[in-house]
Amino acid sequence: MLEIHRLTFTLLLLASYVSAWNTFVVPHADANATILFAKGVKYNIFTPIKFPVFNNVEVRIEGNLSYPDDIATIQGIVGASGFPGAWFTFSGGNNVTLRGSQDPQWGWVDGHGQAWWDAVQQTNRPHGWAFSKITNGVIRDMKLWKPIAWNFATSGSKNIHAFNNKIVAVSSTDSFPFNTDGFSAGGTDMVFENNHIQNGDDCLTVGSGAKNIVFKFVLSMSLHVARITSTPPKSRNSYCEGGHGLSIGSLGKGGSVADVQNVLIENVVMKNSLYAARFKSWTGGNGLARNVTWKNIAFDNVMFPIYVTQNYWDQGVGPRPNATSTNNTHIQDFLFENFAGTINDKPGFVEGSCVSDPCWYAVPGATGKEVAILDLYPNTAQNIVVKHILAATETLSPVRVMCNASTIMSDVGFKCWDGLYIPTKAGLL
Repeated sequence: MLEIHRLTFTLLLLASYVSAWNTFVVPHADANATILFAKGVKYNIFTPIKFPVFNNVEVRIEGNLSYPDDIATIQGIVGASGFPGAWFTFSGGNNVTLRGSQDPQWGWVDGHGQAWWDAVQQTNRPHGWAFSKITNGVIRDMKLWKPIAWNFATSGSKNIHAFNNKIVAVSSTDSFPFNTDGFSAGGTDMVFENNHIQNGDDCLTVGSGAKNIVFKFVLSMSLHVARITSTPPKSRNSYCEGGHGLSIGSLGKGGSVADVQNVLIENVVMKNSLYAARFKSWTGGNGLARNVTWKNIAFDNVMFPIYVTQNYWDQGVGPRPNATSTNNTHIQDFLFENFAGTINDKPGFVEGSCVSDPCWYAVPGATGKEVAILDLYPNTAQNIVVKHILAATETLSPVRVMCNASTIMSDVGFKCWDGLYIPTKAGLL
């Protein structure tokens, strides 16, 4: 374990201390130090915190942190020039740890998101924690309560281990917690495990440039420093509830070139979610996503357990466009293995993020009883396999699939048609 000097900072960030709502740069020693938010203290984080580049530094959240509870105040800050993009921003560094508390009463970060959700207010919302440009980093034991929107992002980081974190973005009214994504994995060589996420968007989203990403749970933690061992401990279920699934993408927007490789998502429980496993790339995109596995996924009351589309578009601005490009983001070596659970096919059910008619997630021709939908683009998908699937609809209707056999020539693990789910050789091996 790293030997670091224990340097404590008590940060009472009151509005009167900071003029013109500028970003407050935390007093610090930028190497060999611990920055401590002490247990028993409530910290009002009235302005964004931007940490400098760190070397061998731990930021420890043992007290309770609170965003401003006034929407207009935050909107003014986010809309001003110079806002770093997140309320808490790490600028980079090596051997950096963000550590919360295992005390159930302390170490919470309260975003006061309920007021935003009730007001359906989506203008000038801050991201939560930007753990950016970190090499050898740890995010552990963090607890986020009713975040406004997006939570953790790891853009440009390498060799990150995120575990034992909790995100509770659950509305206490009929309003919906829009865009409360759990982890946005951007970077390389990352392990996300034993995280408990209740939210209203992607539990995990893997963006372009991501490589060597693992999302799962471990029984015992043998890691005490930032570096990840090459052989993870034994794993079991992680937990995601209420959101939009374990997602790759969206990729290729505006014709951009995507690059995602070597992603393993395994041993996860998905409950009351819109999707379980999802891939989405934009019509007309470019690049490649390859070697992606979703394995050992238990799903309970999920509308779309397996959903792949290479024809993604912004449903909020109108119907699917007529694509003139012959390009699309290629996908290769996708495996969906050992899925078991129940499909939410209850008549009249509308998921909370639906604000249009038809809903943004509506699939033309779908019956709501599909365990797998493969919306593929011709000549761009290779070796897509769905195997060992055990699913039932909540109405006890027969389970179905959607797949166009003209878009892929190989055995996808079931009869590729819009009809009943009938496993084939690849789906039984």
